[in-house]
Amino acid sequence: MKPGAWHPKNWPLTLKVPILVAGLMVGVSLLVTDRVLERLVETQERHLDALAGAYLDGLSSAILPDVLRGDVWEVFDALDRAGQLYQDLNAVETVVTDADGLVIAASDPRRHPVRTPLSSAPFAAPVPDRVIIDEAGGEAIVRRVLSYQDRPVGAIHARLDVSGLLAERRDVLVTLLATNLALTLALAGIGYVTVRRMMRPLRVLSTHLSQSQQGPVSLIPEADLGSPGTEFGKLFRRYNTMAAAVNEREQLSERLAREEKLAGLGRLASGMAHEINNPLGGLFNAIDTLRRHGDRKDVRDRTIALLARGLSGIRDVVRATLITYRGERTAPALTRADLEDLRVLLAPELRRRNQTIDWRNELLVPFVIPGGSVRDVVLNLLLNACAATPHGGAVALRCRVEDGLLHIAVEDGGPGLPERALDYLRSPDASRAPVGDRSGLGLWMVRRLVDEAGGRLEVANRPGGGARICLALPEATRTRQRELRDVA
Repeated sequence: MKPGAWHPKNWPLTLKVPILVAGLMVGVSLLVTDRVLERLVETQERHLDALAGAYLDGLSSAILPDVLRGDVWEVFDALDRAGQLYQDLNAVETVVTDADGLVIAASDPRRHPVRTPLSSAPFAAPVPDRVIIDEAGGEAIVRRVLSYQDRPVGAIHARLDVSGLLAERRDVLVTLLATNLALTLALAGIGYVTVRRMMRPLRVLSTHLSQSQQGPVSLIPEADLGSPGTEFGKLFRRYNTMAAAVNEREQLSERLAREEKLAGLGRLASGMAHEINNPLGGLFNAIDTLRRHGDRKDVRDRTIALLARGLSGIRDVVRATLITYRGERTAPALTRADLEDLRVLLAPELRRRNQTIDWRNELLVPFVIPGGSVRDVVLNLLLNACAATPHGGAVALRCRVEDGLLHIAVEDGGPGLPERALDYLRSPDASRAPVGDRSGLGLWMVRRLVDEAGGRLEVANRPGGGARICLALPEATRTRQRELRDVA
């Protein structure tokens, strides 16, 4: 697995959108749950305050005269009646103290004997008439100060059981969380299915684009185009129009490239005819000499040597032509002899134009790259260089291997390449080939070879006149070799 494959930015959109929906739902549910619980707590505490206030109000009115008289039994009786009257309050215990904090009466006299100090725990209610809830113990503490003529004469301390309220809070929390979780999962699932259906057209488009890397641009079938009124329907039809145009242009370029190569062969045909006819004339003369003076050893040896040289020349021309223009080329490497054959083919053109060539072929060992494709491009560059160079001028070829790259440079003595051709060769956009120019198809062949081989191309017009085109090609893997076999 590639590093970073699990990074969120590499997740598919069909996963990102449901996760985003789920995240938003979780955020909303947490906010809603917090607000609901907050309102529930406020409501519960308000009701508890009201109920506890009513309990303390009634109790304080009943026991205040008894507290002033110090009548313990009446206070006990009032506590008992209040406990029966306010059963819904769930008072665990209630204690009445005097102004000195001593117990006057308590609902549990064994725990809080009369005339003993009241323990601060668990009746630690710092604010009178304020219900303090202990969630850990499930209880609430409340205190009411008894006053007579603005003078405190005692206090009522009550401990209430609020476990039911807390249980209600927990039930509401669990219900909210369960409901929000179910809604989140449901919406995430709906979002996943919906986005997946919405992304199906993009998957179709992506699939056809991927298939186009191995050959012609693949058209989307009619069954997958959808309604022409939808966004994707319009997009698919525009894609098919573009794909058809690209395929047509590619076929046209390849056909024109083949025709350009055949035209190059025609340009060399007259020169090759001289290359063959001249040795043939000498061969016939040699045969005539043998017929007349074949009995002389010195004449026979000179004549046989002449025959061998003539036949070798014809063989070299024919072999170079066949190697260059045969239909299938599966040679796994480019050799020094492959380039030397081009020199043989170029010789008639050079003589016809009275031109010279500075030939420096430093390719000493075979270089792993489809030799036929490279030969086609180099021959095309050399022919274009000859055509651009005036009569009596000079062209040059440099070939060497350096830093694992095959460097082939062709120079001419002409006026230089036009700006349109320079821009095309310097740009990776092979769709802008200047096909209308005389050398447009040759430049297209060069650009295509360099792009598909993963190499680089350097082109410039020399200050003294002429153009220089340099190819830097890396060695090809087996996969790259198969891809380059069809390069024009």
